[in-house]
Amino acid sequence: MTQTLQTRPAIPVTVWMLGFVSLLMDVSSEMVNTLLPLYLTTGLGASALAVGMIEGAAVAVATLTKFLSGLLADLSQRAKLLAVLGYGLAAVSRLLFPLSVSVDQVVLAKSVDRVGKGIRGAPRDAMIAAAAPAEIRGASFGLRKSLDTVGGFAGPLLAIGAMMLFAGSFTQVFWLAAIPAALAMVVLIFFVRAPESAEPRKKKRFKLRDALLLTRPVWAVIGFAAVVMVARFSEAFVLLKALEAGFSATWVPLVIVILHAAYGLTAYPVGRLSDRMGSRGLLTISLAFLAAAHAVIAVASGTAMFVLGAVLWGLHMGFSQGLLASLIAAQTPEHLRGSAFGTFNLVTGLVLLIGNALAGWIWFSFGSAAPFWLGAALSVALVITLVFKRKSARKAHVSRPR
Repeated sequence: MTQTLQTRPAIPVTVWMLGFVSLLMDVSSEMVNTLLPLYLTTGLGASALAVGMIEGAAVAVATLTKFLSGLLADLSQRAKLLAVLGYGLAAVSRLLFPLSVSVDQVVLAKSVDRVGKGIRGAPRDAMIAAAAPAEIRGASFGLRKSLDTVGGFAGPLLAIGAMMLFAGSFTQVFWLAAIPAALAMVVLIFFVRAPESAEPRKKKRFKLRDALLLTRPVWAVIGFAAVVMVARFSEAFVLLKALEAGFSATWVPLVIVILHAAYGLTAYPVGRLSDRMGSRGLLTISLAFLAAAHAVIAVASGTAMFVLGAVLWGLHMGFSQGLLASLIAAQTPEHLRGSAFGTFNLVTGLVLLIGNALAGWIWFSFGSAAPFWLGAALSVALVITLVFKRKSARKAHVSRPR
């Protein structure tokens, strides 16, 4: 065991640099996104239903873009160029948010940001898959996720400090968020090299038919992730619920700080653990965390209990997000990885669109706790399904003739 651990290759520099790009852009994103639901509701008079529809519309814009970007990454073999374009659009959107003084202008700024996110996701993940040796693929995706969530931790803290410094001015905080976005572009353009594959190169050409069909194992991962998305809607609703639990508008971003701290501290070690023991058990644990998070947030009447719910939500993310990306990379031929990640994002994005709209409608119609109770019930059902399938698979293995 000791010898095996010692001979494991180091995580490539490309993965580290892409992680730092994600960190800086997520600092910028969370400075905006943790305050945006409050800006929409308290500053522009939008309802919770409108917030859900805006979140859903942003997902819809990004969803198709993610799919097309994945196809284009495989076709053009220019993953870094597409990543630069995607991150660049997100950086441009940071200049639009502070200029937005109506709901439709916020929707435009959010759409530009989501188009950028859609373009960059699949080529970035394809670059990580190409750079990372197979035996540390889980750790590599986990590291990228962990660095990304450091940004998710730092961004809301900066938002809190800036809100205090600027006397609660949303606009001033949105202007400040443009700085880390610009730094992310500097790192991406000058310090990220498009990697050569860590695996033996295969002389296979990109075919649209193959990209659209993919393989059964890839579709199994995509299908599982889509079902999870039904149970987990946007964190925007968590932020709105925090107001009812006793957080002031200035301190609401602290919820995302706590959530991302739990996420970031677990994503990398969980990724390393999955390289040794597989993913199914870890994904089952992640859904148990999600069920508990929904239930705690639904009943939370004070800040302490709500913080517990945020921690549980972050643990769910840490135990699932990097693993799903690693599974996609492991089950997909190298020349179709961009397409696989694009399809993954397309399907899960469409489901998230429906989930956000449904959560907003349920909140509006039945109260703020109702969407979280529904999410808890769906999560429990998924845990039971996975446990049952695991037991069935063990019985089939034991009874198989030798």
